[in-house]
Amino acid sequence: MAANNRRMSGKKGAQVGSGGKRRRGLEGKGPTPPAEMRKGHAKQRAAQAKARRAQVRPQRRTGGKSSSELVVGRNPVVEALRGGVPASTLYVQQFIDNDERVREALQLAAERGGINLMEAPRPELDRMTNGLNHQGLVLQVPPYEYAHPEDLTDAAYDEGEDPLIVALDGVTDPRNLGAVVRSVSAFGGHGVVVPERRAAGMTAGAWKTSAGTAARTPVARATNLTRALEAYKKAGITVVGLAADGDVELGELDALEGPVVVVVGSEGKGLSRLVGETCDLRVRIPMPGGAESLNAGVAAGIVLYEAARRRA
Repeated sequence: MAANNRRMSGKKGAQVGSGGKRRRGLEGKGPTPPAEMRKGHAKQRAAQAKARRAQVRPQRRTGGKSSSELVVGRNPVVEALRGGVPASTLYVQQFIDNDERVREALQLAAERGGINLMEAPRPELDRMTNGLNHQGLVLQVPPYEYAHPEDLTDAAYDEGEDPLIVALDGVTDPRNLGAVVRSVSAFGGHGVVVPERRAAGMTAGAWKTSAGTAARTPVARATNLTRALEAYKKAGITVVGLAADGDVELGELDALEGPVVVVVGSEGKGLSRLVGETCDLRVRIPMPGGAESLNAGVAAGIVLYEAARRRA
């Protein structure tokens, strides 16, 4: 009976503890994380969607690469090496007659460094050159890596300068391209744009004519020149086309003092119709001597000099 009375009494006995759970609950869980980190929050879902879009967004295209090129023959190989044309391998025929040009080619390749020297039998060189008269010397020029047209404007703005760019329309002679690259470098321009098709590219001949300036002056390649010019215009750059019947004379062209793209056409046909219609202005170079036209290298040099004079 006594035991039952003790169980029925209102006196409290020993209690089971909480194990510290209440105390930890009172301490809290630290500062509230930002909404982007809270699971299920609308802002977190939005941030995750933005990250997914960034992952699938295509990267900006480059201008691509040209194919490798072979310079064939003793004189062309020596001249290319003298002119600083990039080269990866110099092939020398086995048992070749060791004349002055061969010795100079070997010396230039060794002095420059980075050019592999390969000895090959004559049949192998015949196969490589499709039967051309290689005279026992073949120089391999690596593919040229073209810039993207936007790279030229980006580089100019990074330097705190207004872009000064030359675009070539229908110029097919690599020597003219090399001459334009040389003028762009001489007068502080930011690069040259060429179309991908039916136009001169950065071949060994262009490299040689540029007199080494192609190493520091980028050449960009556009899939469609008209669209590239339209993109420049949308970016606030004035597009100026050179034409013998232009409405504005070069000396009156104030656009040269700001961001500008100068478009030069071929010596015979000039600007193509679509490119001419895309230009903001058509400009003529006064020629008191009465010449009908100038080649691309000379015309670009004149305009670039005028631009450099005004920006000085």
